[in-house]
Amino acid sequence: MNNERWLTLMSEWGFGPNLDTFESLRTAYSEKGRHYHTAQHITACLRHMDRCAKTLEHPREVELALWFHDAVYKPLSSCNERKSADWAAAFLTLNGASESEVSRVHRLIMATEHDAPTQTNDESALVDIDLSILGTNAETYEAFESAVRKEYRLIPWMLYRRKRAEVLRGFLERQKIYQSGFFSADVERQAKENLSNAVRKLEGRLR
Repeated sequence: MNNERWLTLMSEWGFGPNLDTFESLRTAYSEKGRHYHTAQHITACLRHMDRCAKTLEHPREVELALWFHDAVYKPLSSCNERKSADWAAAFLTLNGASESEVSRVHRLIMATEHDAPTQTNDESALVDIDLSILGTNAETYEAFESAVRKEYRLIPWMLYRRKRAEVLRGFLERQKIYQSGFFSADVERQAKENLSNAVRKLEGRLR
């Protein structure tokens, strides 16, 4: 996350600099207790988006959604995505965006709940970008799992391992993890391997 990229995005929207919002976002992603859902995650997402921007119907909306999608993150809350989406919608409305633009960005962020099929190519691309960590090499993926556990450190281990295994199995049960076509078959296979190993470890089935 850097202010030059933010200012470029604001210019693409025809907005003023909104540096107060940039600082609020940077503060949010630097909150104590975040170990994965940080500014580094947003930066990684934006790099992936740059590689597929030409395939997107509304690239500036996808980018804004990426900036905001984890802005509100409380591990014990079930409302993070909605509150993040509402923040983005309020920001856009205040800056004069159209109702359709506000609605699309809100839906894009809500798609990162990962609990329902995506409805548009842009939603699929954003969700795939958000899940890109699943298809990284084993060492990077293990560091991701460790970081997530730190974020949920207040949850007793026995309860955490059961709930986390359920979440990961949910991704494994999908016919495809990545829907947009942006990530290769090799990344898909790596994601499934990482998830399978993580579930076995959580369930104590790894030797």
